[in-house]
Amino acid sequence: MRRILALLGLPLLMVSAGCAQAGSGPAGPGQPTDRHQAFEERAEAVAQQWRPGAAWTTGYVPLQEPTVLVGDPEFTEETKLAFQAGWYRQQVPLPPGKPGDGTIGFADGELRVPLISATEAYRQLDQGDPPPCPGRPKGPSIPPPADGPDAPVSSEAQVSCVPLTVTDVELGSATVRTTRGEAQVPAWLFTVEEINAVVARAAVAADAIGALPEPVPPTAPVPPELISAQDIESVDGTTLNVRLGVGSCDTEITPLVQEHDHLVVVGGTAVRSTGICDDMLKLEPVTVTLRAPLGARPVLDVVSAAPLRLAGN
Repeated sequence: MRRILALLGLPLLMVSAGCAQAGSGPAGPGQPTDRHQAFEERAEAVAQQWRPGAAWTTGYVPLQEPTVLVGDPEFTEETKLAFQAGWYRQQVPLPPGKPGDGTIGFADGELRVPLISATEAYRQLDQGDPPPCPGRPKGPSIPPPADGPDAPVSSEAQVSCVPLTVTDVELGSATVRTTRGEAQVPAWLFTVEEINAVVARAAVAADAIGALPEPVPPTAPVPPELISAQDIESVDGTTLNVRLGVGSCDTEITPLVQEHDHLVVVGGTAVRSTGICDDMLKLEPVTVTLRAPLGARPVLDVVSAAPLRLAGN
């Protein structure tokens, strides 16, 4: 069972004034009907060749980064940059020693796994110190006066040197998207002074984490009008928000999805520019609607056949 859906009317990156709109006349070479057919045929081949290993349904294979936010952080420019860069400073002692085994809770059962210590989790979380800012300490203290020799020279300097302050840590759990759907995973929960959310770092030891299978794309050449999906921004029931990798001068960008009972294939089509254009890849957020909630079904890219991961915060 499968379904193909095109969502039209989304904002385009660039449309030439002389381009005909989809559906404005009979479809000819390069018109939407042909492009959609190319997607459907390749998506069908991707779905038929999908053969994940046993770990996909029996082990722990995460489909997102091990650092997740629990709650709404209400980021400022400074704190969002610090979170994305991994800038932290520790203000409390970390629990000593390594805990015993923990349990991952899946919709279809449980899995006992070894865990890492809080010290190791913090070592993975902390990616170093931010660069120095003239006239400012490396911490979110009271800013200097607006004028005088110690005043920041620009707003750019203000968002480049503030780490997040860890004020508490405890062992708990966090929701992580995995190959078996959403799971409750043991995690070290770091309370951070500057944001409202808790920063969770998955506590599962490396030797208990399964690897994603190597993708097996169809052998047929990729039609030039097809564009690939890069990652998943969010999932909400039947709503799937993904990002397509498009060219700077691509037009008529159309997200497409083919839905099967055991997986979903996403990607899109675009009209490529015939003029001079740079090679810059742009991430275009798009939304597709599924017939049924995604659940534990993997989402595969139509071009590479690789399973997509949930993007970081």
